[in-house]
Amino acid sequence: MAIDITDLAALGWSSHFQSQLSADDLKRFTPARVLAVHRSGLEVAAGGTAERVPQFVGGDDEEDRATVGDWLLLDKATRVPGRLLTRRTLFKRKAAGLQQRIQLIAANIDTLLIVTSCNKDFNVARLERYLALSRDAGTLPVVVITKADLADDPGAYLSAALNVMPGLLAECVDSRDPTSVTMLSGWCGPGQTVALVGSSGVGKSTLVNTLSGDVIQATAPIREDDAHGRHTTAGRSMHRLASGGWLIDTPGMRELQLADAAEGVADVFADVAALARQCRFTDCRHEDEPGCAVSAALDDGSLDPDRLRRYRKLAAEEARNSEAIHQRRARERDFGRMVKAVMKDRKGRDVV
Repeated sequence: MAIDITDLAALGWSSHFQSQLSADDLKRFTPARVLAVHRSGLEVAAGGTAERVPQFVGGDDEEDRATVGDWLLLDKATRVPGRLLTRRTLFKRKAAGLQQRIQLIAANIDTLLIVTSCNKDFNVARLERYLALSRDAGTLPVVVITKADLADDPGAYLSAALNVMPGLLAECVDSRDPTSVTMLSGWCGPGQTVALVGSSGVGKSTLVNTLSGDVIQATAPIREDDAHGRHTTAGRSMHRLASGGWLIDTPGMRELQLADAAEGVADVFADVAALARQCRFTDCRHEDEPGCAVSAALDDGSLDPDRLRRYRKLAAEEARNSEAIHQRRARERDFGRMVKAVMKDRKGRDVV
């Protein structure tokens, strides 16, 4: 029995997901994509229809839960999610606060639109942070600089963004102007999924409304003294675009800490990593050791000391958070095994 991939392709279905289905899966299940996650369940789309289904928790780790953009297999009879298909990409962060957990942001994203603005919100360190998460997730990052119409020299912001890392794509737009926003259409075609991330007040909600051609998100003015805004997006959800693509908007994240993203950090700071590989000693701390290529680059001016400082801060944060999360997971696994052993022993005594 075949499935109708015509409707599924419009939702972002591809051979990556098709290859995960067996003949038995085709008989028992219906593929569905998660459009929104609520406390009471999931909103999913299966073909041309949308419906509410129960939450899906496939294991003990955070990444075993369903998030926006995921593909699930729904039991045709009960409409209960039976399996989470392997993701192509996954955008995640360390959960805010003291929790040593991973928070899933969105899955199966093709392009991550990193939104900043031509004002005090523009911050190179924050861009590097988002880029590290994007590269680790496997998504294509594109920096979108909004409020270009309000800046005296938007080109300066564009140049600063392009200099963050080689080959980075960046665009300056007026998020209220559909004509200006059309320069993003190449990443929003049929079946494509883009996600928007950025601080509150940069114009993400306005950009969502302009891209979709509808008022999907509420908007609010920013504070003129510091260019900060209020949260107007309450949760993550997928929206259909007039171009045939899908857009996932996310709440503004004031705390964006890295975890399980070492490869992403290395990609964004590839220049620093390349220098480190040239050091005489493999355990070089890049301080006062002889033969340190990083120190030599600082001395001759080819490496910006601020960039090295930001790399060290981000790499240390990622390592610290990752270690804490892995330790917490190990403790939970050990506790789970202990509980199972106790229950098994108790059951054995009851039988006797």
